[in-house]
Amino acid sequence: MTPVDEPVTTDGGSALIETVFLAVLLLVPLTWVMLAAFSAQNASYAAAAAAREGSRAYVTTQGDADAAAEARARAAAHLVMTDFDASSSRERIAVSGSLAPGSFVTVTVRTRVPLPFLPGFLSHAAVPVRAQALAVVDEYR
Repeated sequence: MTPVDEPVTTDGGSALIETVFLAVLLLVPLTWVMLAAFSAQNASYAAAAAAREGSRAYVTTQGDADAAAEARARAAAHLVMTDFDASSSRERIAVSGSLAPGSFVTVTVRTRVPLPFLPGFLSHAAVPVRAQALAVVDEYR
C-alpha cells in the first residue's frame, strides 16, 4: 500500500470574508424592505386615525354650517396626520355628507408614501394608502 498524497488547501480564513460579504448582501436589502414596510404601516395608521377623527369632528360641529363642519373635519384630519409625522403635500382629504340629523358623513384620506433611500429619478415610486371613515349625525343634535 502506498500513502496517498494529501492535497494542500489554502482556504484558511476565507469563511469569515464570505460570511461578512453575504451578511452585507442580505441584510442591507432586508433592512430597506423593513424600513419601507414600517413607513407604509405608519402612514396606514395615520390615515385611518385621520379619517376617524375627521368624521368625528364633522358630526360634533355646533351649528348648521356644512362649510364650517367640513373645514373642522379637514383641520382635524390634517392635525392627526401631522401628529403621526405622515403629513405631506401628497395628502388628500375628501369630506362628503351634511349636518342633517341622521345623515351619514364620510371622510376619506389618501396619501402616497415614498419609498426610503431611492435616488431622485425614482422619486415617483410610492405606496398608495387610503382610509375611509363613516359617521352618523346624531338625530337630536
